[in-house]
Amino acid sequence: MNIKGCILVLIAAIMWGLIGPISKFPIEEGIPPLENAFWRALFAWILFAVHAYRMRAFRIERKDMPSVALFGVVGVTVFYGSYQLAVHGVGAALASVLLYTAPAWVAVMSWIFLGEKMGPIKIGAICMTLTGVACVSLGPQFFGTGQAVTLTWFGIMCGLTSGFTYALYYIFGKTFFTRYSTPTIFLYALPIGALGLLPFFEFHHKTPASWGSLIALAVICTYGAYSVYYAGLKYLEATSASVIATVEPVVAALLAWLWWNESFDWTGYLGSALIISAVLMIVMENKIRSCFKKLKPATV
Repeated sequence: MNIKGCILVLIAAIMWGLIGPISKFPIEEGIPPLENAFWRALFAWILFAVHAYRMRAFRIERKDMPSVALFGVVGVTVFYGSYQLAVHGVGAALASVLLYTAPAWVAVMSWIFLGEKMGPIKIGAICMTLTGVACVSLGPQFFGTGQAVTLTWFGIMCGLTSGFTYALYYIFGKTFFTRYSTPTIFLYALPIGALGLLPFFEFHHKTPASWGSLIALAVICTYGAYSVYYAGLKYLEATSASVIATVEPVVAALLAWLWWNESFDWTGYLGSALIISAVLMIVMENKIRSCFKKLKPATV
């Protein structure tokens, strides 16, 4: 496995893991979660626009524009918005864990829409994901006071929605976007997504710390993370990169604990372990299947 590629993907995963913990700074200062999502999309769009300009990569075929617009609504408006609402409703650590239900959503949607096979490994991983979600949802979270906090179903549903819409990145990528670079896609999708968020919040006064957090969400957690991740993919297989990227919820949970004193009870940690294990099962399905074949006794 290429060391340079591993380091780049690991850095990207750490950057993504910062989203929830950083988002809590403006939220704690009274900035609405959806305003967080709006500024993240807008500032990231500026960076991707500059990148697309330098690449001279502006052109998208007219027939693909409706798909790009739909991606902007689903992959930016709904995804960015639901994730911020999840951070606000259930905390940065649990929001990140629920986001990582995405591979299970991908497996189901690939089976339904792309005709991919649903083998026993994927079925087992989906069952583990559902069990994990039940564990982290029904158990309490603990914040700085050491007292249990009752989780809201709205926050949990927002976390699951973020996982579902994140999974759609794979579906859109498989069916529409293989012909375009990431800066080209986000050049059009991000402003559409930002505009989609506008009707749902009012702008609030922001301190320098809030502005710094919002800029960090765009520069580090969005533009920087995607750029570093795709640079790492030049040296790694997608499966290996996906395995390394599972450190994202671990980073988010660690920082949420250090910065915001968030933690789970034992059921929450069990559920988190089940979800992350299910992710690894799905992305390493071919290797697991090969191992089982080697273990089968030879027929005479």
